[in-house]
Amino acid sequence: MTDLGASGLGLVLVAVVVFLGAGFVKGLVGFGLPTIGLGLMTVFVGVEKAMVLILWPAFLTNLWQSVSGGHLRVLVPRLWPFLVSAVATLAAGTFILTQLPDGAADLLLGLLMVFYAVPMLAGLVLRIPENRVIPVGVAIGLVNGVMSGLTGSYTVPGVMYLQALGLKRDELIQAMGLLFLLSTIALGVSLGGFGLMGRQEALASAALVVPALSGVWAGQFTRRRVSEAGFRRLVLAAILALGLYLIPLGLWRLF
Repeated sequence: MTDLGASGLGLVLVAVVVFLGAGFVKGLVGFGLPTIGLGLMTVFVGVEKAMVLILWPAFLTNLWQSVSGGHLRVLVPRLWPFLVSAVATLAAGTFILTQLPDGAADLLLGLLMVFYAVPMLAGLVLRIPENRVIPVGVAIGLVNGVMSGLTGSYTVPGVMYLQALGLKRDELIQAMGLLFLLSTIALGVSLGGFGLMGRQEALASAALVVPALSGVWAGQFTRRRVSEAGFRRLVLAAILALGLYLIPLGLWRLF
């Protein structure tokens, strides 16, 4: 990883610890690996190279998450308009990333997470009527694609939409896996198209799959001991924590 902008063994150890922790959070609540991995690794290697580092760990952990659970036959027919929309605009977000100052995307994503999580933790319940699922899903998907390409995180506002559908815990986890898997593939194509992915970065990303998957396994083991209601609050708390983490990070990178 010496070509990624930091020296030798120290950077390797940092990356292993970061992806082990990010994998644990993903295994526990179903998301967070790109956000945590990108946010922390950006400090050491810059945002563009950090986005490349998350690709293989994100792809394989999301592939695992998307095929596990046994709900594909129910989820795909219901969610495909949202999923297609989320992929369609991702390249636009990557283009915007190349034009914005460092930190702007982190700050925006953090603010959105906090503004969503606080009222939901306070008791607000959002539900989307069944006859609005497709049009709302397409609109949310288009925004989610731009945000994914811009920030490397696939969470906002896609996870909010999936929660508002009232999916059960295992359905929600698998639906997030589908969104994240397709977004990861599209992000990889987009980064390659904009010349942001080199061979050394791709190899380093592949090596980080091991700590990421180890963390996911540990997180899933812990999640099985949490109730359905507790899990939903845990998801919201994770969104809030990630938002509070990204806001100062964005401000620090901006100024």
